[in-house]
Amino acid sequence: MIYVFDGAMGTMLQSANLKPGDCPELLNIIQPDLIKKIHLDYISSGADIIETNTFGGNRIKLEHYGLADRTREINIAAAKIAKDAAGKKIKVAGSMGPTGKFIEPLGELSFDEAYSVFFEQARYLAEAEVDYILIETSIDIQEMRAALLAAKTATNLPVICQMSYSNDGRTVTGTDPQTAAITLEAMGADIIGANCSLGPEQLLPIIRILAQNTTKPISVQPNAGMPHLVNGKTIFPMDSTEMAQWAPQLIEAGASFIGGCCGTTPQHIAAIKKAITGLKASTRKQSLPRLALTSRSKTVFIDKDLPTVLIGERINPTGRKKLAAEIKSGSFLSAKKEALEQIQAGAHILDINMGVGGMDQTAAMKKAITEIAQLVDVPLAIDTSDATALEAGLKAYPGRALINSVSAEPERLETFLPLAKKYGAAILCLPISANGVPKTADERLQVMETILNEAFEFGLKAGDFLLDGLVMTVAAEPNACQETLSTLRLYRAKFGYPSTMGLSNISYGLPNRPLINSTFFAMCLAAGLDAPIMNPYDKPMQDTLFASAALIGHDQNGRAYSLIASNQAVPKGAATAPEIDVDILTAIKAAVMNGEKEAVASLVERALAEKYPPTEITEKALTAAMNDIGIGFGNGKLFLPQVLLSAEAMRAAFLKIKEILPAQNLQNNGTVVIATVKGDIHDLGKNIVAALLENNGFQLIDLGKDVDAETIVRKALEYDADIVGLCALMTTTMTQIDTVIHALKKSGSNAKVMVGGAVLTQEYANQAGADCYAKDGVVAVNLAKNLLK
Repeated sequence: MIYVFDGAMGTMLQSANLKPGDCPELLNIIQPDLIKKIHLDYISSGADIIETNTFGGNRIKLEHYGLADRTREINIAAAKIAKDAAGKKIKVAGSMGPTGKFIEPLGELSFDEAYSVFFEQARYLAEAEVDYILIETSIDIQEMRAALLAAKTATNLPVICQMSYSNDGRTVTGTDPQTAAITLEAMGADIIGANCSLGPEQLLPIIRILAQNTTKPISVQPNAGMPHLVNGKTIFPMDSTEMAQWAPQLIEAGASFIGGCCGTTPQHIAAIKKAITGLKASTRKQSLPRLALTSRSKTVFIDKDLPTVLIGERINPTGRKKLAAEIKSGSFLSAKKEALEQIQAGAHILDINMGVGGMDQTAAMKKAITEIAQLVDVPLAIDTSDATALEAGLKAYPGRALINSVSAEPERLETFLPLAKKYGAAILCLPISANGVPKTADERLQVMETILNEAFEFGLKAGDFLLDGLVMTVAAEPNACQETLSTLRLYRAKFGYPSTMGLSNISYGLPNRPLINSTFFAMCLAAGLDAPIMNPYDKPMQDTLFASAALIGHDQNGRAYSLIASNQAVPKGAATAPEIDVDILTAIKAAVMNGEKEAVASLVERALAEKYPPTEITEKALTAAMNDIGIGFGNGKLFLPQVLLSAEAMRAAFLKIKEILPAQNLQNNGTVVIATVKGDIHDLGKNIVAALLENNGFQLIDLGKDVDAETIVRKALEYDADIVGLCALMTTTMTQIDTVIHALKKSGSNAKVMVGGAVLTQEYANQAGADCYAKDGVVAVNLAKNLLK
């Protein structure tokens, strides 16, 4: 069955002369007939599902208009208007758009506050009896996670989750459609899709990827192309006929819910309806479920048919006094360095353990997961026996984590399994029961069955499990090795799920432990070990892995092994912990690129003590690092979270120089007045640009959002601005860009004008008379530097 959504409420309100700065959602109260007419127009054009006029109906958005205390009234009114227009045959989706703020650490909004905001909106929409909750136009997977969790908790309604992607096929914060699909299905999304930002041609490959990575229905609501400025009006170029031509292709790609976003009208929906009449939803090939873990920007699969996945074990304070002391003091410098170095050494997943006695493990886990997840792109395993600490980590994690671990002990099953289901996490199943550690493979199999059966009762399913083979010490248990190997084989035969385990316990108490460990490792790989938990710096273990890959068939014809053995290539996984005694400027540059804001200050202090000139530190280390970051961002190898973290590290370096040498005037790149234009209450993009410019040495005068032309011109003249940055994220406010530019030129200001925003294009910037167009924050920094040369 194929369902047709309606088109753009905002486009229709704009054509009805909605004024910039007016609240679209307030029209549910003061002009209900207008809203109902728009709904009826879409229904008469063939829409099967209409959306409530509540895209900006959350408390945070409404607060800008002084309407936060009317959140319930506005949402219920909107839903009742839609329900009245829909009658009995048409379904109503309660629309929930973003808050306009980033969740920490990218912004200042806490996960709990975001959850609260979405919870109340979903509850109000459900109270008015909508048929779906539609979470749409999300650019941050963490905000989507908060909204989805809130909607599933507040209602029993099916939830549609639609992310918004850029031209590079990722969201602004770096999430690709494969990662989004896997993360959102695991958390319980009922329909997964994409809307806004791009036209149907650009969304077509994204829909294909979504369809390949989820069993859930797929939705798509493209824009009518990218907007142009024509005679002072915002025009979307794709007419109804052209847009309808893409509809069958989107259906063939996997979509079974299709509609329109910005620029689409009832004519577009009527044409889409006509184009798909008689079509059936495409038959999607369903692959066997396999375990997938995600970070914000990456997915890692673990399966018997795939190469071995290494889980790095080094972020664990057990037996490591320095790391334990740092964690207890609130410092995560060593933990972050371990994270980066383990990845460099070949780890695909990082295990995070904050088990230090005498401290609040919950707070430590939240901070560790928050900061390490921003720093690296590999998935994380949350390693704790404390349910409160586990939930804190799961909330903070912007992806699908692995819980390490769930045993058959009743208390662990009762507390950890609901958390796994709630947050969409996978579980490492440890075959230990209330009776202790089973010694034989048959006993372990029985305990594992208990865990899995309980997990199924809580709603977990195939693809959610990683089974631990359990390693005992051969010096104490003569059959320890054989029982572990038998356990791995039984797991593979009985369940077919991937397996894991720590390895080094096998050799405890024996001489030449590396030899025992690497030999045991090879035997386990042959018996079915898929994801060892190990020290990735261990060269004998890495050598064993590469040799085994050739023998097992994961390295076809031993090509990689041959290159490594002949020293023609250095395997990523064969690296040991990097040397720390490197050139100080190189170390500073690396710290900035890695976002090590705590480490960079001490490195700069050391460089100054060694009489390096501040200008040399700035040019050869700090600026060089940000240039490389810009290249990585442009190539799609780095994403916004890493860019922001590097900018913070650069800022920390500048502040340290100013602290030690206050007379130095390093941050003098120029003065920038920046604002989101009148009528536009969105400032995410503007805030990113402001942070990056400030951290790159510009003096920032941030005027905020919804700023009129007169104020922008006055401040530009008052501060003798070198650059004025203007942002618009709504099609209804784009023309304000022209108004401001005209006013600036008329005032005699010599400031260069940079414009940007999700709905803007280079063509639009040229027509408006801007000096340059910045498609993202990294580009904005480089453009600003070039403008002032």
